This record gives sequence, C-alpha cells and structure tokens, in this order.
Amino acid sequence: MPSHGTEAFASSCAIDFVPVVGNGRTAPFRASSLLRPEPPERFPGFRRQILAPLDGVVVAARDGLPDHHAHRGMPSLSYALTQRRRAGGGWGDLAGNHVFIRQNAVIIALCHLERGSIAVRLGQHVQLGDAIARCGNSGNSTEPHLHVQAMDDARVEHARALPMTFRGELPHNREILDIASPRRPASLPFA
Repeated sequence: MPSHGTEAFASSCAIDFVPVVGNGRTAPFRASSLLRPEPPERFPGFRRQILAPLDGVVVAARDGLPDHHAHRGMPSLSYALTQRRRAGGGWGDLAGNHVFIRQNAVIIALCHLERGSIAVRLGQHVQLGDAIARCGNSGNSTEPHLHVQAMDDARVEHARALPMTFRGELPHNREILDIASPRRPASLPFA
C-alpha cells in the first residue's frame, strides 16, 4: 500500500509529526486501547494549531472529511485491512483534509487536518508561522498527526517526491522536536 518510503503519491520523503506530551508519549495507553478505537480528543495532537512551514501561496485545500477514531492495539490491525479501499480512492482519500503551499517549484503538502479548521484559501499568500489549520485525524491516519511531504507538482499522481529538512536538519525517527514556533523555514530540497 502507498505509504512513506515508496514512490507512490510522491511520498518517499514524507515525514509524520506526531505530537507528544512531556513524557514523549501520545495518549495514555489503556487496556481498552488494545480492544477499541479511541476518540481523537484523547491525543495531544488533536486540534493543535498547524503553522505554515515556509512562505508561499496556497495552491490546493480540501476540507470536510471527518476525523475518525484512532486505532491502536487490535483495532489497528482491522484498520490496516481497510487501507486498500482508502488507497483505491486516490491520494486525496489517503491525505484527508489537506493544504498545499507552493514556494517556487516546490509544493508542500500538510495532511490529516481537522475537519472545518482550514484557515486559508486558494491563492492566499502565507508566511512562515501563519496559522493554516488544526491537526486532525482525517484520511489514512491511525492517530492525530501531521503528515508533511514536498513534491514537484500539485498533481500528486504525477509528482516526484523532494527531500526536505527542518531548520537545516533531517529529523531522526522517533526524535522529539520542539517546533512550537518556527524560527527558520523548511529547506527545500536538500542534497
């Protein structure tokens, strides 16, 4: 299935930012987490403000898809079995509510946004740090997080993935970053 690390949907360089609390964890894991999907409100990322990672122009926005429950434990296995159906709906169904920001020849996609939270419109110029939307759990998402990817075309099915850095560095898997207030833009692309 299309996911990070594959060329499909220009997602090979995508990064997921999963908000955590002080102990480095998302929502507390309960016995019920093993058995039932959980409301997204239990997770620290849900409804967290998403800021523009760079200056640019909004070239696409999709809103209106529902935020669904989070899936951990056994529910994550049954959720994984439905991924083929979501992929069959195309990239938009995988991304959920999203915003594209163009800077020169680079498109940044911000995905899995909360329904009804998108605060920008097509053609709007945004600056680094402007409020874009809130973190949600729409699309192909097992818990509230922000999916970010850079690509060379707004038509995702034709786009190539572009590598990116944040504050001049590439985050490591499971690295905890303090990105509450951007000081420098994302660097695109990097070699």
